[in-house]
Amino acid sequence: MSTTQRPSGSGPAAASTPRVPARRRRRAWVLELYRSYVGKKYVMAVTGIVLMLYVALHMIANLKVYFGPESINRYGEFLREFGEPALPRTVFLWIVRVGLITAFVLHVHAAYGLTRANWRAAPPLRRYRSRRDYVAADFASRTMRWTGVIVLLFVLFHLMDLTWGNANPEFVRGDVYNNLVASFSRWPVAVVYVVANLALGLHLYHGAWSLFQSLGWNNRRFNHWRRWFAIAFAVAVTAGNVTFPIAVLTGVVS
Repeated sequence: MSTTQRPSGSGPAAASTPRVPARRRRRAWVLELYRSYVGKKYVMAVTGIVLMLYVALHMIANLKVYFGPESINRYGEFLREFGEPALPRTVFLWIVRVGLITAFVLHVHAAYGLTRANWRAAPPLRRYRSRRDYVAADFASRTMRWTGVIVLLFVLFHLMDLTWGNANPEFVRGDVYNNLVASFSRWPVAVVYVVANLALGLHLYHGAWSLFQSLGWNNRRFNHWRRWFAIAFAVAVTAGNVTFPIAVLTGVVS
């Protein structure tokens, strides 16, 4: 007589044996922090500070155009030679560029992530927040996403116009003064620069105001100073940048 044997591992005892879940590989704490809403806010604030310092220094350096071709061209050559002989020519400049590109990409990516997180909120809560924020926020904060898109497109055109030269028919590598005058002598380009810098001013104003809150540096006793700092910074950078195309069109710089 043959006997039927149960396959090993079958039966009630085997069925009730709990399965051990596979251990998930933990990400680095930096990545875990960045994946969070708070982490993205921090990244937005820190990269915002880096980019704000750059646009301020960039505007101040460009004021050399008012002292003639030799002044601003010599400054451009100084940037290319900085660090020699310890570093090869233009290496320091490329280190700065890579750092700025990294900060810019992280800033844009964090902004995109925060926007998606806000829109994934529950619809009733989202509608409530939208109504509340629209009433409480000023024009700069309500247009933050749009000014960010305008600034992004402007940066790409600015690089093509005055750094790479493929959007400037009279581009001469190394001749900063000639390139600037040649670019702003075209009134459509000058108008684009003025409009883009007005959008940049709005973006800087709200960014300078909100970064303190993102970093936890928020105190009612100092909020009026935050407001004045944001206004002063945005106005100074915007006014300085807008003078360049206007000066070229009016013949002050030629």
